[in-house]
Order: sequence, then C-alpha cells, then structure tokens
Amino acid sequence: MSTNHYVPLPDSSRVPLDGARVIGPADPRTPLTVTVYLRRDPDAPPRPDLYELALQAPTRRTVPTDDEYAATNRWRDTDLKAVEAFAGEHRLAVSNENPLARSIQLTGTTEDVADAFRVTLARYRYQDAHDNPRIYRGREGAVHVPEELSGIVTGVFGLDDRPIGASLLIRRTEVSLPIAKAVPALPAGVFFPHQLAKPYDYPAGLDGTGQCIAVLAFNGETSPGVPSGGYSLSALKTYFTVLGLPVPNITDVVIPNVGSPGNDPGPGDATEDPFDSTGEIMLDLAVVGSLAPGAKIVVYFSKFTEQGWTDLVNRIATDTVNRPSVISCSYGNTEEGGPRWTPSGVSHVDGVFIDAGTKDISICCASGDDGSRDTNFGERAHADFPASSPHVLGVGGTHLVVKAGVVDKEIVWDDGPRARTGGGISRMFAVPPYQAGLTMPVAANPPHVHGRGVPDVSAVASRNTGVVIPNVDGVHADLVGGTSAAAPMWAALLARINQGLGHRVGFLNPNLYAHFATGVLRDITVGSNGAYPSGPGWDPCTGLGSPGGQQLLDGLKAL
Repeated sequence: MSTNHYVPLPDSSRVPLDGARVIGPADPRTPLTVTVYLRRDPDAPPRPDLYELALQAPTRRTVPTDDEYAATNRWRDTDLKAVEAFAGEHRLAVSNENPLARSIQLTGTTEDVADAFRVTLARYRYQDAHDNPRIYRGREGAVHVPEELSGIVTGVFGLDDRPIGASLLIRRTEVSLPIAKAVPALPAGVFFPHQLAKPYDYPAGLDGTGQCIAVLAFNGETSPGVPSGGYSLSALKTYFTVLGLPVPNITDVVIPNVGSPGNDPGPGDATEDPFDSTGEIMLDLAVVGSLAPGAKIVVYFSKFTEQGWTDLVNRIATDTVNRPSVISCSYGNTEEGGPRWTPSGVSHVDGVFIDAGTKDISICCASGDDGSRDTNFGERAHADFPASSPHVLGVGGTHLVVKAGVVDKEIVWDDGPRARTGGGISRMFAVPPYQAGLTMPVAANPPHVHGRGVPDVSAVASRNTGVVIPNVDGVHADLVGGTSAAAPMWAALLARINQGLGHRVGFLNPNLYAHFATGVLRDITVGSNGAYPSGPGWDPCTGLGSPGGQQLLDGLKAL
C-alpha cells in the first residue's frame, strides 16, 4: 500500500483543552493502542429504519436476528485486509477484531502509532474544575490516513486521552448514616431507592427477572496507584441485607486496552478525586438493584476518553453473551464538545445508539446537573450529550414530596447553581420525528435554532429529596441526588415493564410521544432550570414528566 499521500480523516480535528499548555512530547517508547472503525460494507443489506421499527407495538415488533444484524452491519473483507496491511507497514499489532462493531485495535510504540496517522502527540497540563493540575496526552489538528483508506476508515480513537464525561451525581455531604447493623432512621423527605416504587407506581409483582441492565462505569488511573472507580460487593451485600432485599446479580466486563483497571473502588466520599467514579457506580447499582432486584446487572468498565466511550457503547450493543435489554448512563458533557468531543466521536456514539435501538435495547441517559448551562462556564445554555442524542431516553430531575406513600408535590429540581436539572434545545441534533408535533422553544442562545429537546422524562434528583445509598466503606450510607439517580430509576422501570410485556420496549421515544404524552406520566408544571421554564405538556426541564409505571405498562400492552 502506498502511504505517500495522506488525507485528513473527516471530523477528527482537535484543539487543546481550555487553559492547557504543552509541557513536552509524549514518550515515544510507551506502548499505545488505538481503536480503528471501518465503514459498513456498501453491498450489505439495508438496515431497518429505527423510527419505523420503534413505532410498532413491542408485543408485535420483529427485530433482526443475530445473523441478520451481522449481515446488515458487516465490514467488507477487502477493507479489513487493507487496514491490516497498513498496520503491518507501520509495525502495529492487530487485536480485538469486532466484526459487529467493525472495529479493530492497533498497538505499537507511541512513535510508530503517531507516525502511522501523521499526528504529533504531546503532553498537556491543565487545571481541572477543582483547580487540580492534570496531564493528558493530546494532539492538535486532524488525524490523517493514507488516501487508499479514505472512506474505509471512519474513525480513529485513542491517540488523545483527554477526559470526556463527568458523573452526574450530587452529594449532600453533611449526611452520612450508619447502616452496618440496622436500617437507619432517614432524614425527613428522603428515600431508600426501593421506597420509590410505590409513589412512582412501578408495576407490582414484577422485579425485572429475565432482563439484563447494562451500567456504564468510567474510570482510569489519573496517577499511579490511586483508585479511580468501582464498587464494593461486601458493602452492597450489607446494604441490601439490612434493607431485607436480595443482593443483586452483578457481572463485570472490562473493555480491553482503553486504560480502565476494571473494578477499582476509591474512598467514595466527597473529598475523592473528581475522576473517581466510585460514588456514581455505587449509586447506579443501589438504584437498579433495589428497583429491579430480579434483573442481571452487567457493569461495563471503560475510561473517561473518547476511545473509552466509543469502545464501551459498541461492546454493549454487540454483546451476544449478556444481551443487555436496558442501558443506564449517568455521565455526560456539554454537547458542543469543543475541546472534549470531536464530531467524529459524537457521530460514532450516536450511530451505536441507533444500532442498539434496532436490537430493542433501551438507553436511559441523565440530562445533566447544572441546569440549562450544563456545567459550561458562563451562563449560556447548552444541552448535555449523550442525553441530547435523539436515539436515547433523556432523563431529567425533579424535587419530590411524598406523604403516606403518595406523591404530594413534584416540581422541577432546582437547588441553586450546579444543582438543578439539565435540559434544553440541542444545537447538534435536529428535531426528531417524534417531537415534530410539539410546541417547543428555540435554543436560548443565538442563533436560536430549533433542535432536539431534552429531556424526555424525569424522576427525583434533588439531593434534598434524594436517595440513600451505601458508602463503599460498608459501614455508612450517603444521601445523594442528581440526574444520575433518575436515569437508573427509569432503567429499572423499563426492565420491569419488559418483564411484564414479555417483550422488550426498546427505543421508547416514538411510542412515548405518539401515545403517552398525556395522561400516563405525571406532568411537572412548576419551576425552571435557568433559561427554560416548565409548563403543561413537554418542557426542557422535565420532559413529559415522571413515572406512572403501571399506566405505562398498561398502555404498551394495549398498543
């Protein structure tokens, strides 16, 4: 293969993180693995239209078989051989071929990998949101591929390992309850997760049996020997035993060669490293395990990088061993990734969401915890990705008051700056067909575009009416909130509904908006998240509302 003429890979260009500066070259001798994605075979059979598929009643829907999915998503063998030949010319080893995801990994020295893709890799130093110094391996400009591979290679991820994504968990640090021996008395107005089943009318007699819920878990060492995120099974056993609940069935999957150590629990307190996701993972497992105790839970570990995201979601969507039916995602970033996401990364992840939808996998994504500005410095409004993808169920947050097991009041979650529900109008994704009939605001920022509205639904997220989860120490329980609590609530609900239907709900949004926009969910009409107010019907704070679980199950059965 001639490699004399290289061309830029579309949508791959990078700029440094805000405030980052080069402190030296990347070590040329360090091993480096990148993941290369290939095009779909142009001669493959057409893929099903996700929107047409999703509008069918779940009980009468026909989804592709494994063989049909493989046929429609295959790569072209000659394309694979061309990439393998390119790897050989640059002394790069080939591993982890995934035909369903059309991905392979290439490993070599940093010098050889950088030369192969015509990039300059350097070490950058920046200050994180907590004013801590951080270092990442980065690049500027585009990735390049030989002209012969143009159009064949669709993405190259792993050259740059800057962090992408943040846990959407809000702590109430002044509350820490002993739980090692007996159920503690809770502060007024807060909940153990299983106590939300009654006010949210989760279908009784169902527990998610037969379902598999995928939980996203991002970590990765930010300094040698420092734990970076995981869970304690013994702490979870103590928690569930004290509450009289079954201990969840948990399986771990570690995405190879992306820098994640797997289950690596840190201290799990409010002083932890902001890139230690232990509290988030414990939250997700406590909520899912409490509200869908019969479901199998698979924790997919990857790293907070673009490569980590793309490889993780592809692994879930193509997992023919565990076969997840629901995905719970409690992480996100401002969708205009700028120095975080590349357009290529967003496109690849969203493409996997489409593929997952054609396999009847539901995806629940937290919409953000800093109101309409979405953790972006300044007050401009932004939507949060991946919740802003039109192919996921975006989940916002509420403030919930329950009396005698019945909802007394539920309003938009707004506890002040950096503690309010995310939501807004996407500047990256157009209005999807299922939202076309809504009266929607334009984006608050000039040029005031029309776009995908976020979120679709909501659930309790206020730390003042939040959920109590186990601390990783196995002795205490912590009171937390955030839309990362609301997303697994919806994931657990959909698992129970799947069980009740005897079929997967899959991509819920088209049927949700077409048939259940009123009279099924609890419409939240009071409050705002900054730039956007709530009101009757859909709004960019809480979407169509909070769960009416049995009503939704009954409605889906009647389709």
